[in-house]
Amino acid sequence: MTTDTHSTDAVADRLADLYGRAFGGKPNGRYRIAAKLVRELAGRRRVYEDDVRALTRALLERGYVLIDMDNFFVIMSASTFVNYRRANEDCIT
Repeated sequence: MTTDTHSTDAVADRLADLYGRAFGGKPNGRYRIAAKLVRELAGRRRVYEDDVRALTRALLERGYVLIDMDNFFVIMSASTFVNYRRANEDCIT
């Protein structure tokens, strides 16, 4: 991810912006995006593991989680996970 409009930060900004926009019948919130579209946003024919790691970090800095599902990515708010129940030692022994 190299040029200004295709940099990791620019792609993260675009993906974060989508979270707050209405589409798919919902006013905002979590969504999935095809890997092909992420490659287009990045201006790349391929997005490598290092690219995904960098994009994951950039989105975390913006308060979002990127989940790689092979053919598509899921973007969720990091605050979604705050209220999840916690597993502790007692429940795994």
